[in-house]
Amino acid sequence: MAEQVRWPRLFLDVRYTETVLHCFCVMRTKLRNITITLDETLARWARIEAARKDTSVSRLLADLLRAQMAGEEEYDRAMQEALAREPFFKSNGPYLTREEAHDRERLR
Repeated sequence: MAEQVRWPRLFLDVRYTETVLHCFCVMRTKLRNITITLDETLARWARIEAARKDTSVSRLLADLLRAQMAGEEEYDRAMQEALAREPFFKSNGPYLTREEAHDRERLR
């Protein structure tokens, strides 16, 4: 009996036999190999951290890079939203004058 399970990026082919569950996992995205050079202290930390998280150093670095990329994309999106907003106050020039910036009556 075969069962196919779909996850967002994985395609699992699960086959049951009398005594063993066989699971074949195929990635839908193409992975690229890269080579990095680390000093011994950093490489040792990466190996220990990967072991602590029960993963490989490659997966650990990929997760760290993915989190960094997501953070930067979120920051860029927030910046674009902030820049697209209408200004709170109107000024005759590109900047508020000192008097306009400290005018408490305008805030009320």
